[in-house]
Amino acid sequence: MMNISKTKRNFIGSLTLFTVLSGGIGVLILHKALPGHYFGGYPFIPVYFYFFGLFAIYMFDACRRHAPQKLVLLYLAIKVMKIILSVILLLIYCIVVHQEAKAFLLTFISFYLLYLIYETWFFFSFEVNLKRKKKNKDENETVV
Repeated sequence: MMNISKTKRNFIGSLTLFTVLSGGIGVLILHKALPGHYFGGYPFIPVYFYFFGLFAIYMFDACRRHAPQKLVLLYLAIKVMKIILSVILLLIYCIVVHQEAKAFLLTFISFYLLYLIYETWFFFSFEVNLKRKKKNKDENETVV
């Protein structure tokens, strides 16, 4: 059986749910609220962010096991890598597909911000829970 941490399992599950919901809501918005603005490259956007999220959680888990003191540095490095890769992909898409560029850019930026908020919330919650558990453990050891 594959060894998967509770945090990784929770992140993958919530990331999958978030991707399906945000992707579906995006389709509804592009078809109903903004008719005629759906574009062929739309499915690429949630898939890109989903796979980048998977990459990030596997990197975090490996860092947590092998070099936990570098976790914050890794978090920042992954955020920088994500923004650089995203800008490169935006430029390539806009050069290749001219007529859909504006809709793609606006949609991609919207998803970028949504995933930024989601990932920040997840890791912030993780850190808060970790500190609470450590505090409870320290309190229990002090009492004993």
